[in-house]
Amino acid sequence: MHASPAVGGKLFALFCLASYLLSLAYGSTFLLSLLIHSRGGNEHDAGSVISMAMLSTFVAVLVSGHLADLLGAARSIALLGVLLVVACLGFALAPGFGEGLMLFGLSLGLGWGVFYTLGPIIVAMLVEPAQRAKYFALLSGSMMTGIGSGPLLGRAASALDFSLTAAFHIAALASLVGVLIFWRLGRALSQHTAPVAKISWSATRQVLSSKAVFAIIMVGLGGCVFGGLSSFQTSYAALHGLDYSLFFLGFMSAAITSRLLIAGIVVKRDPYWAACVLSGLMLVSIFLFGFRVSGNYSYLLAAVTLGVGYGLTYSVINGLAANEAPAGTTSQALLLFSLAYFIGVFGFPLLAGKVIVEYGMPTLLMSVLAVALLNWLITVARLIWRRISSHKILQAT
Repeated sequence: MHASPAVGGKLFALFCLASYLLSLAYGSTFLLSLLIHSRGGNEHDAGSVISMAMLSTFVAVLVSGHLADLLGAARSIALLGVLLVVACLGFALAPGFGEGLMLFGLSLGLGWGVFYTLGPIIVAMLVEPAQRAKYFALLSGSMMTGIGSGPLLGRAASALDFSLTAAFHIAALASLVGVLIFWRLGRALSQHTAPVAKISWSATRQVLSSKAVFAIIMVGLGGCVFGGLSSFQTSYAALHGLDYSLFFLGFMSAAITSRLLIAGIVVKRDPYWAACVLSGLMLVSIFLFGFRVSGNYSYLLAAVTLGVGYGLTYSVINGLAANEAPAGTTSQALLLFSLAYFIGVFGFPLLAGKVIVEYGMPTLLMSVLAVALLNWLITVARLIWRRISSHKILQAT
């Protein structure tokens, strides 16, 4: 793959703006639990709708590479991004909480899956390997801003005495603008030499038998944590008498600030140690949610801790997935990275909603804590294995 030595500031700024606008669509799904409650449903119903997106993301990951090879990554995002507009309008306009919302959940998964998968591939195409972690952080910061802004639209609508569906209408309009920008970017990006992006069994086996598999597993587990907490944060806040907008404001602010201001420093450090420390911070945040939240201040502190831990961990392991993949399989590694993330962030809410309904919110938090602990233990095991391997090499020499 031949990456351009430098990225034009205006080009990348437009890319990040379009990414922010499309991410509003996914962020609005964190209001689904509240919306479905208003229509007589419960957390299990909300989890079922969100989990439908997992099915369509499998299709999205499989076809996104073929679409990118055929049409270009930016144009592919634009075409499938229209489905994000459809999903947001469907959530707002469909009555009840039954099969109609399930259909729009599938639409969301297709649109978000193609965008989320091909976005990092565009970055990998534009920059040199040494700069990828930095630009991945800028991209993910833009996306996290959009994701966090989605629920805040719902809070703003409530404050202004508008219906909750107004947030979904705004997200649909924002996504449409993002689609138009990506279509325009298609021509500008066509001058860059793109790698073959389509997935194959051979490339999959190569990636999963390499060190990149650990980053892929970790992003799936991190997706479970993020999806489990964010999708039902409105229920958590209501149970504790809190304002859910504090969570999204604190999480979003911390994730964005850390990715834009600290990520450049973190990515220059040992990625194994960085992943260990940051995933440990994410573990601490889940502990705070489970046992230490007693008011607005502690609630905000837990959200900020999660934002820093999750936000920076993602940037680090995204770079590891790209750089530890075998030669010639960077795009395929990023596709699998996205697929693992989708399994966690869309699949786990189905289980989470059922757990809340049948066993309560405390049980869900303990489940999320166990997932975060496993995620951290992987980083510890990698550090120990590397030290043992280095010691054996020294003995051999």
